[in-house]
Amino acid sequence: MIGDWRLERIFYPLPITHYPLTISYYEMSTLILVPQGAEYQAVCRGLSRVPLGRHGGTTPTPAQVLTIPMGIVPVQQYLQKLTQKITHVRENSILMMGLCGSLSGKYQVGDIVLYQNCLYQENLQECNNYFTTEIYTRLGDHVSLVRGLTSDRIVCTAAEKHHLHQQYGADVVDMEAYPFLEFFRQFPDKQVAILRVVSDDSKHNIPNITSAMSENGSLRPFPLAWEFIRQPQSARRLITGSLTGLKVLTAVTQLLFTQDP
Repeated sequence: MIGDWRLERIFYPLPITHYPLTISYYEMSTLILVPQGAEYQAVCRGLSRVPLGRHGGTTPTPAQVLTIPMGIVPVQQYLQKLTQKITHVRENSILMMGLCGSLSGKYQVGDIVLYQNCLYQENLQECNNYFTTEIYTRLGDHVSLVRGLTSDRIVCTAAEKHHLHQQYGADVVDMEAYPFLEFFRQFPDKQVAILRVVSDDSKHNIPNITSAMSENGSLRPFPLAWEFIRQPQSARRLITGSLTGLKVLTAVTQLLFTQDP
């Protein structure tokens, strides 16, 4: 049913905000950027389960989570407003987290992927090799290294996913990673990485919800519900995949930021 609580939890937008938390990641603090709504809630839920302190200590390292909008232009606009503040942010490690779609049969719903780089219209941006290696070492067999592709619209058909994979050699698709990497190029002292969870596979269609996206990067509930009514089978698949992806996003967040005993 379109009125199901799961639809509201997954897709109803939350205001752009930040959530101060106290966590530690090795010896460095991390600023996490994550799309608003359920993805933000999933990350915060994972962080809330991280034991405070380091090796039984009582002085944890503070960090912060910032929500970002959906879409290339809204992300660019949002980050530009942060330019002055970023210069004063003490965290040197900036991590983008969230969900993504698979473009390859190799990656299924629930798989954790760590970007090596990301494409947009044949332009390539690299993630920080040192920070990416740190995360990969931390997560081990739980994560796969991938090439991401950022799209300015929802990639909703299996045929288009296959075409993009063939054309660009990309493994997964999102709508925020490229402008994130491009923006932080101006801050050479910041190391950036992208960690995501697959929420829809490459073999099935998902609803085309581009018309439900507002100019500020949030989803409008009524147009979204209408698209789901028009495409109930693919809508059900998207909701199920999103729920699975969100559970894994919570778990990997907790795993990443929990210190070894």
